[in-house]
Amino acid sequence: MTLTQWFIFFLLIQVIHGLSTWKLYSKAGRQAWEAFVPVYNAIVLMQIINRPKWWTILLFVPIINLIMFPVLWVETCRSFGKNTYLDTALAVLSCGLYVAYLNYTQDLTHIKDRSIEPKSSSGEWTSSILFAIVAATLVHTYFMQPFVIPTSSLEKSLLKGDFLLVSKFHYGARLPMTAIAAPMVHDTLPKFNVPSYLKKPQIPYLRIPGFQKIKRNDIVVFNWPADTLFNMYKKADKKYEKPIDKKTNYVKRCVGIAGDSLEIRDGYVFIDGKQTILPDRAKTQFYYTVISKKYLTQKYLKEEIGTTEFNSFYKITKAAAHTQRYNNIRNLFKPFPNDSTSYLIELSGGMKVNNDFRATDRYSINMSDEEQEKLSKNTSVVSITRNIKPKGEKEGNIFPKYSNYNWNGDNYGPIYIPEAGKTVELNKEVLPLYKAIITEYEGNKLNTDGNDIYINGKIATTYTFKQDYYWMMGDNRQNSLDARYWGYVPFDHVVGKPVFVWMSISGVELGFGNFKNWVFNTERIFTTVGGSGKPVSYLPYFLVVIALWQGFKFYRKKKKANEE
Repeated sequence: MTLTQWFIFFLLIQVIHGLSTWKLYSKAGRQAWEAFVPVYNAIVLMQIINRPKWWTILLFVPIINLIMFPVLWVETCRSFGKNTYLDTALAVLSCGLYVAYLNYTQDLTHIKDRSIEPKSSSGEWTSSILFAIVAATLVHTYFMQPFVIPTSSLEKSLLKGDFLLVSKFHYGARLPMTAIAAPMVHDTLPKFNVPSYLKKPQIPYLRIPGFQKIKRNDIVVFNWPADTLFNMYKKADKKYEKPIDKKTNYVKRCVGIAGDSLEIRDGYVFIDGKQTILPDRAKTQFYYTVISKKYLTQKYLKEEIGTTEFNSFYKITKAAAHTQRYNNIRNLFKPFPNDSTSYLIELSGGMKVNNDFRATDRYSINMSDEEQEKLSKNTSVVSITRNIKPKGEKEGNIFPKYSNYNWNGDNYGPIYIPEAGKTVELNKEVLPLYKAIITEYEGNKLNTDGNDIYINGKIATTYTFKQDYYWMMGDNRQNSLDARYWGYVPFDHVVGKPVFVWMSISGVELGFGNFKNWVFNTERIFTTVGGSGKPVSYLPYFLVVIALWQGFKFYRKKKKANEE
């Protein structure tokens, strides 16, 4: 829906409200016309139901208002003596139409200065829970959102299993675009395995101004532009078209901002021809082929070297490989060098193997520069070779998936990262880079006829971008699904900036059924995401503050008791 359509819808709601309540306004000693005046009618209603006027603000906050409307229907009924459970159920289940029924069919008396204190323990619990939901939804939607790192794409800076607090206000809180959605859940209702939202109506994109812009090398949470999954933990059996704010949340490093010219050379990012220097906490990682005279154990690689991603190469005879038992891994088979009777198989570190497999001296290990230097000092290691696809070797799934671009994940570009208000020339050669921007992200119709390009039915030789775009990548360069595979991230997809790690549990992605395999990384609890040097935990300071606060509450309670 456009802003104009939303305005018309808003006025229609005001008319419906006025027609449904004008007699009740009169019985409460107000003028009937006050029920029809937008915003003012809500302020007057708060006086009628004896609730604070600032509640009016909550009626215009997306998602929060979905909670507030049923509250007001029930409160209106109670302000005119309709207090039974049946009255409450009818008010909610009828979506407020029960109020209109009372307005026209019942001769009610307004209860002035009605007590708003709950009359039972269940009512008190209900009020407390409702207030908690409203407060938590407000914080979650507009200020700070929890987020769990699901992958190792930013390994070393952020670990798989880190629980983050993501600031919405650094870059400006984006108002919810999906008007009807369950509070504090993303795309799926837990346990029910159904969408947590209705696709329509949609609110036009609006963002509260932030106090900083996205800077190069910032870690950013955003909605994955290419998302077609049912939810982030379940692969789709078909393509699911999802609203922007319900697409899967991703976290990557912004290596290129709007207006940059970006190129990747042998895995390293170059901006405007200069190699990017990452923050000291960031560790770029690559896969290396390692030849060793002695077996490198899983424990040694994890605890001594610090790497958690490594594969071992095994030898298996062709006779054993062509049995039903190994059908599920046959796509991993490669001819063993200088051996016509065996295959070479690469299996992830720690995978159990049986007697058909014979260990070789070869490993594929994902390492940072520091880890590679550590391993090179091992006297058993014969050679360490970084695995890099050469320039000009085309990788099939690389953005923009166009035959004329012979790019791969290690050698990519150069490309221009679009900036709002800037204009580029259009031709059949560059169109694949900007096609998704023109059509999906900026809502135009595009078609071609020979070498001619038409946008919204008019021939176009240039295009002016409507918003800024960013290039998001993982530090774990060869184990990251990032912009190299799906392209630019529009600013309207940006969620926020991670600022704090409040919990870190290795193995949490395995689920509660594997709780015994969880490892709490206590040194990462209550650490900041940004900054330089080794992360420092603020947990002791937090515990001291909690202890002081509890002590202060105990002191006040005891003092009050003594005074009484």
